[in-house]
Amino acid sequence: QLQLVESGGGSVQAGGSLELSCEVSGGRLTRGCGMGWYRQPPGKERELVSTITRDGTTNYGDFVKGRFTITQDRSNDRLHTVNLQMNSLRTEDTDVYYCAFSYKYAGYDCFADNYWGQGTQVNVSS
Repeated sequence: QLQLVESGGGSVQAGGSLELSCEVSGGRLTRGCGMGWYRQPPGKERELVSTITRDGTTNYGDFVKGRFTITQDRSNDRLHTVNLQMNSLRTEDTDVYYCAFSYKYAGYDCFADNYWGQGTQVNVSS
């Protein structure tokens, strides 16, 4: 059974940095097409923070504006860890950040249907 474990959340002052990490285990990791991070502001739908595919293609939410960097770790062709370095954090970045893992299903894009972690809280104070 696929399991995602997130770490690295916490509290920081505006302008500071945090690094989130997510490790996935179980499942058929050699079939994973990508991993990433999403967040869900209160009263809003879950939104993209950043994703990275197996071939290293990255995608970022518009609000990131060069502040965050996503990286992945693979071994033996298993996609198993994703990290998100967040710099120049703003108060509006306060949220619960969710790790996502995606398999590639025929006829669908990567990240069309994700497995989710439990979430890690990020608090940015002024």
